[in-house]
Amino acid sequence: MSLPFYIVDVFADRKYAGNQLAVFLDAENLSSEEMQQIAREINFAESTFVTKLDRENNKAEIKIFTPAQEMQFAGHPIIGTSWVLMNKIFENSPSEIKLTVPIGGIPIDKTEDLIWLKAAQPKFWDVFSKEDFTLFSNLKVSDFENQFPIQEVTTGSAFVMVGLSSKRALENLVLDKDKADKWMREHCKTDHRGLYFYYLEDSKLFSRMLCIEHNQLVEDAATGSASTCLQAFLLKYHKPEFEIINYQGDYIGRPSQIYFKGKLADDQFDIKIGGKAQFVAKGEWEA
Repeated sequence: MSLPFYIVDVFADRKYAGNQLAVFLDAENLSSEEMQQIAREINFAESTFVTKLDRENNKAEIKIFTPAQEMQFAGHPIIGTSWVLMNKIFENSPSEIKLTVPIGGIPIDKTEDLIWLKAAQPKFWDVFSKEDFTLFSNLKVSDFENQFPIQEVTTGSAFVMVGLSSKRALENLVLDKDKADKWMREHCKTDHRGLYFYYLEDSKLFSRMLCIEHNQLVEDAATGSASTCLQAFLLKYHKPEFEIINYQGDYIGRPSQIYFKGKLADDQFDIKIGGKAQFVAKGEWEA
């Protein structure tokens, strides 16, 4: 079986930046096990598989896989897949489409060269102490900012939000893989476990996402799902309406820009993240 596929760089203002994504079409006859094998083979942070395509109504259903597991929701795969569908698959380059992932339908719209997704309502889970993080990192208590809690948040995929007091602390961050893995297994509520470190200074936001996959400490170039969690977190604790660019990936040579546009009113979160995508390649995959 031959599958058409596209490769794009997501949350990137130029090629060979941002987060890589492989988008596989005509995947309705693949099993989840086969999709997982392909995602492991290509070994990007995530790959997507289009399992249903409604060209007439600009709708699609997709499944999302990291090299290690299936994801219920993930931002950069949704943005990147939407770019491929809008620019390469659907006729007349529609400005709005509907993408369905395991957690449900995701409205997508395009404004100039930015593609935006609207996230689900967040859930705010456990709060943790700074001292926990000093046990498996090089951080000192003084390296943490004091305004907001350290808390696990989910909009479909869960991440622990960890605010730092300086860009230098973020840049110099080092984790002990085994101790961090043990802590996350003991404290995170889902099988998807990630730590999202961020530094907020006035109108500037910088971040790093680290997790454990296949017993390796992995840093992601641009994490849309974590960005929706961080946006919800900042709407709750920082201010109820704001727009900002989240800069991620600088420390692994894949600079990324994730656009935030959020609002909190009457206990309802309006969480939107946006980004650019760059076309890299297309081909046929022998499955």
